[in-house]
Amino acid sequence: MVHEFKVVLVGDGMTGKTTFVKRHVSGEFEKRYLATLGVEVRNLKFYTSAGEIHFNVWDTAGQEKYGGLRDGYYIGANAGIIFFDVTSRLTYINIENWYRDLYRICEDIPMVVVGNKIDSKDRRVRAAQVRIPHQKNLPYYEISAKSNYHIDLPFLCIAQKLLRDSTLHWTKQPDYIPADIVVDHGHLRAQQEELEKLGQSMALPGGEEDDWA
Repeated sequence: MVHEFKVVLVGDGMTGKTTFVKRHVSGEFEKRYLATLGVEVRNLKFYTSAGEIHFNVWDTAGQEKYGGLRDGYYIGANAGIIFFDVTSRLTYINIENWYRDLYRICEDIPMVVVGNKIDSKDRRVRAAQVRIPHQKNLPYYEISAKSNYHIDLPFLCIAQKLLRDSTLHWTKQPDYIPADIVVDHGHLRAQQEELEKLGQSMALPGGEEDDWA
């Protein structure tokens, strides 16, 4: 049995949305940033214990100048992924805007929040400071599209929610080419342990860039 769903991917520009999708489509990491003009639709296939799932992923523009077009992209969506970049505090703060924008059109769809670029040593938004997903009762995943770290988990969560099956799992693990960087597994593991230990319990200090220590 084949299940097909529309998933909208939103977030500020340069947070890694297009790279994330391309990793799934071709196993390639896009090293150059090319601003998405409007929207690109990619079909991603996953093999699960509940059958084959096709996600039609709508990669929307993060630039404000395309804002008037976004409502039309959201209509008919079955799920949403909200992206931010852990090396940019502003992209985290803007999660609120993207959530409000998407919720206004698609009130009842499953959504997940993704913090990308956790391979970077220049992290500005620590795990202890990621509270918005908890406030919105949304699942949160930390990933690295550059190193393939946990990039399948947002889709697995969405699949479980859409099919109402918490035991759903991949029957064929998505296949990716080796990472383009030397992965510091200790660095990634430490961040994952911090995230699990804190359980999204600590608040962001303030709402402006200058408020951050």
